[in-house]
Amino acid sequence: MDPNLPTYSGGLGILAGDTLRSAADLAAPLVAVTLVYRKGYFRQELDRNGNQSEHPQPWQPQETLRELKERVSVRVEEREVWIRGWQYTIQGVTGATIPVYLLDTDLPENSEWDRTITDCLYGGDDHYRFCQEVVLGFGGFKLLQKLGHNTIQSYHMNEGHSALLALRLLEKRLDQSFAGRVKKLDIDGIRKMCIFTTHTPVPAGHDQFPRKLAEQVLAPEHVVCLDEAEAWHGDFLNMTYLALRFAGYVNGVAMRHGEVSRGMFPNYSISAITNGVHAVTWTSQPLRELFDRYIPGWRTDNNYLRYAISIPLEEIRQAHALARQNLFSLIQERNGVKLDPEVFTIGFARRASTYKRAGLLFNDRERLKRIAREVGPLQLVYAGKAHPRDGGGKDVIRSVFEGEAAVADVIRSVYIENYDMRCGGLITSGVDVWLNTPLRPQEASGTSGMKAALNGVPSFSVLDGWWAEGHIEGVTGWSIGGNEVTENPDEDAGILYDKLEHEIMPMFYHQPVQYSEVMRSAIAFNGAFFNTQRMLQQYLANAYAARGPEATSPAAVPVPQTVP
Repeated sequence: MDPNLPTYSGGLGILAGDTLRSAADLAAPLVAVTLVYRKGYFRQELDRNGNQSEHPQPWQPQETLRELKERVSVRVEEREVWIRGWQYTIQGVTGATIPVYLLDTDLPENSEWDRTITDCLYGGDDHYRFCQEVVLGFGGFKLLQKLGHNTIQSYHMNEGHSALLALRLLEKRLDQSFAGRVKKLDIDGIRKMCIFTTHTPVPAGHDQFPRKLAEQVLAPEHVVCLDEAEAWHGDFLNMTYLALRFAGYVNGVAMRHGEVSRGMFPNYSISAITNGVHAVTWTSQPLRELFDRYIPGWRTDNNYLRYAISIPLEEIRQAHALARQNLFSLIQERNGVKLDPEVFTIGFARRASTYKRAGLLFNDRERLKRIAREVGPLQLVYAGKAHPRDGGGKDVIRSVFEGEAAVADVIRSVYIENYDMRCGGLITSGVDVWLNTPLRPQEASGTSGMKAALNGVPSFSVLDGWWAEGHIEGVTGWSIGGNEVTENPDEDAGILYDKLEHEIMPMFYHQPVQYSEVMRSAIAFNGAFFNTQRMLQQYLANAYAARGPEATSPAAVPVPQTVP
């Protein structure tokens, strides 16, 4: 939500914040619930060889948030765990606001261990993680009730982390109906209230907990309800399957990801709403000022970015030059490296994970150096954190450092440590092309290239996630490979070098007007569509307001208050 609130690790956290910013812009009646994560994610430190070390990133909620006086409690292993809420308010472009409630167990009424439940993002073991999900699902619902949010019609569960919310809704329905045992009618009733978005196409990204652990943590009545609702997945409480069981609308986050998700979960109806980014947040100041001059309505209606196609090319180049200057100033300040503003600059800033293949560019180092010598000079900007327990991700960072060192006699490069919101905004707006090299089909959506597009930075990417929809060859950017899943991923490296050598860099150095036209098209075609304003409007029309066989047209349905 804010660079000073380190409650996110990467793309999904940014996506949640962007969604709420657009909700405020549209004055949509939403409230949001999350955990406070008092110790943040982590501050990254890299040594000269690319070895990552992690340091706590503690912050003080009382300095930036408003403490709520209301308290609620949940049962964890037969203990009463008390929860307080902190409120952060997001204000939209027209003044409308969205409240965000951050749940916190650091209270003197709780045991020393229970006070730490809401400390760490992606920290601890399965037990710690499951206790967090109890606080989020059960505690979040209770706090909403305590705060008087009693007219909520739809609950939006992003990933399975909050899926226990659906169980609590079912229990409340049973309490009110005095019906006793769970019936299909009860499950159908909850399904009318719940939306579920799955954000990952790999099984490892879906939380699941052994039944023994779930029975240890949950109160007996919750276990009974899970039994009656047939909500276990074999010997596990799989949070994705729990959410699927109780959701009336399910979606992936790109058209291709919807297809992949239907393959993973063939017994469920899964739609697709492609992700976006918040246009005003991720457009650099020079580009904002340019849009304000030529497209005065773009802040309130992102569709107007279509008209960027008529902005003079020279003015787009000048605005981008200012954005590049801001990035290069940061790099000189942080890394002591002075980059050349006249040299073609490739940007790659992603979570350091093996499937994202950050080191693909260095597969053939001699060829890369030859391209830089014979076609034109080249410089590289990298950034990204690896999860503290992801050894493969840490190896990826080391491999990039090794690659950079191997080509250093010809190509200047830099790896910016401690990648965050501020850094991400500068990189996506200041480079000349955005490189993205995931293994197909493991990119659910990706949003960094969308941020780049808003700033006139075209993508050079594998056709996966959002780029399968946003790519127009030579118009909005360039593809690496085709749509098929290749048996030899290293083939992508050859295609990457071919296009750099024969198409992209020659255009940049010898046909600057044509390259500027690609930059402008990226704004007009990609920026105008791949934004959270369009995304949220699709959720309002297709998920929140018009679900089930009895749904009428979206225009005839009142927009419900919804909790993401």
